[in-house]
Amino acid sequence: MRQRVGTGSTAVRGLITKALLLCALLVLGTLGWLWHVNYNDGIDVSGAVEMPHGGDQVGQLERGAYLTRAGNCMACHTTRGGAPWAGGRGIPTPFGTLYSSNLTPDPATGIGQWNAATFWRALHNGRSANGRLLYPAFPYTHTTQLVRGDSDAIYAYLKSLPAVRSSVPEHQLSWPYGTQAALAVWRALYFKPGSFSNEPQRDEQWNRGAYLVRGVAHCSACHTPRDGLAGADWQKLSGGLMPAQGWYAPSLVSAREASVSDWPVQDIVQLLRTGYARNASTSGPMAEVVSQSTQYLSAEDLTAMAVYLKSLPQDGGSSLPASINRRAGGGAIAGQKIYENRCASCHGNQGEGIAGAYPPLAGNRAVTLNRTENLMQMVLYGGFGASTSGHLRPFGMPPFVLELRDAELAAVLTYIRNSWGNQAPEVSVLDVHSMRAESRSTID
Repeated sequence: MRQRVGTGSTAVRGLITKALLLCALLVLGTLGWLWHVNYNDGIDVSGAVEMPHGGDQVGQLERGAYLTRAGNCMACHTTRGGAPWAGGRGIPTPFGTLYSSNLTPDPATGIGQWNAATFWRALHNGRSANGRLLYPAFPYTHTTQLVRGDSDAIYAYLKSLPAVRSSVPEHQLSWPYGTQAALAVWRALYFKPGSFSNEPQRDEQWNRGAYLVRGVAHCSACHTPRDGLAGADWQKLSGGLMPAQGWYAPSLVSAREASVSDWPVQDIVQLLRTGYARNASTSGPMAEVVSQSTQYLSAEDLTAMAVYLKSLPQDGGSSLPASINRRAGGGAIAGQKIYENRCASCHGNQGEGIAGAYPPLAGNRAVTLNRTENLMQMVLYGGFGASTSGHLRPFGMPPFVLELRDAELAAVLTYIRNSWGNQAPEVSVLDVHSMRAESRSTID
């Protein structure tokens, strides 16, 4: 009897040992796979020669300056009131706050110790000079498509800037999102280094536009939907809520949102250059992009981007929601009265707007978006359109955050969204209350 029990115990221990060994092998295999996909990039960063000598160095610096404009890089790498390119700007995310790095050539706090190869690895593989994995707030998910020559030009330009000694605050991320292990898993799920290659069936202009939109300008960093871990299909342009910012970047492939597939190319170019075009205007983050970036691009590049954006396959999402809840009775009357007293002097009694000054609200896709974040942002906190050479003094929208209660703001927005031929779901009091709360938490 004792012999049988002993034999059974030995068998159980053997099974447990095998199971533990299998688990250990699986863990080791997973760790090996994570190391391979994150660190085995094969880039020699020894930097024996920092940059190739000879050639058109002035042209390279100009090219680098142009590309950083196209990517709007300085906007993130400059904090308010700080030295240009010295970093420190807080970037809110659902997981905490990240702070942009110092890109001046200061050897202690900037990229003074970097070389062209480590810079290329950062853009192409998302790894810092010391080999650490970078957070995807730096859009290496898109800059991985840049060609090496453009990376070297950007690096040369940044190295030519005045060095600024400016230490960047430590990132403030919730655990475990600030760990290298969590980054390794995220990258394994959502990032694969790549490079842009021309589509042979397309002409040179279209391919240039695709390269600029997909890689240099990284448009889908905003205009793509993200999941709960902030991952995405990085070249999808079907619209997305900008994390922790309270703005919605509308779909560029939907006629109900911001598709330009039926626009003349010259109108798209005009919008990107000035921020305004045939009853359309930019606001919020896109107005900043136009002001700081796209207005400075060449006519050839803007045309190439327009050709590419115009060619995007449409998702067919042009139909209205199945049911539209209209605010009736007192709510509609209250909304109309608020509009007449607060809005009509600029936007017109019939929502027709004033050409060159205040946008029309009738037939305006920005007004009838299913997502209402942008409308609430503009009415609550106001703002200006793009300031460009074509509009040096853009007209602004005053803030009503202290003047309208939640119910009043919901009523007037619902009235605007369902007047003069507009049709859209109502804006609820809860929507407005949530926007106020989110904005307060972002400021805090």
